[in-house]
Amino acid sequence: MPTVTLEVSSREKIDNRFLQAWEGETQGAFISFESPALLFKVLSGKRWELLKVMTGAGPMAIREAARRLGRDVKGVHGDVSALLKAGILQKTDKELIVFPFDAIHVDFMLKAA
Repeated sequence: MPTVTLEVSSREKIDNRFLQAWEGETQGAFISFESPALLFKVLSGKRWELLKVMTGAGPMAIREAARRLGRDVKGVHGDVSALLKAGILQKTDKELIVFPFDAIHVDFMLKAA
């Protein structure tokens, strides 16, 4: 399984990566956010903990993820929904959830305006 890179990226950079992929250049797995604020909103502390529990664990039920985290199912369900919407988690054909990567790399830069 590959590493997924979560990044803050411009539309231009995303479009360039798409064009390179269209021409046959391997790009790797990327999930892009338009701002650091959006990245941090999607990847809250509890969601990060969920991803840590799911990394390498294979498909599992939300109830099992909640048990491993020591959290209530309703709260974990909300986190799973947000991570599914962002493309970080996936659902299997048996309605289990899975983190389909071996690792996460987070990439963004803060610089003077």
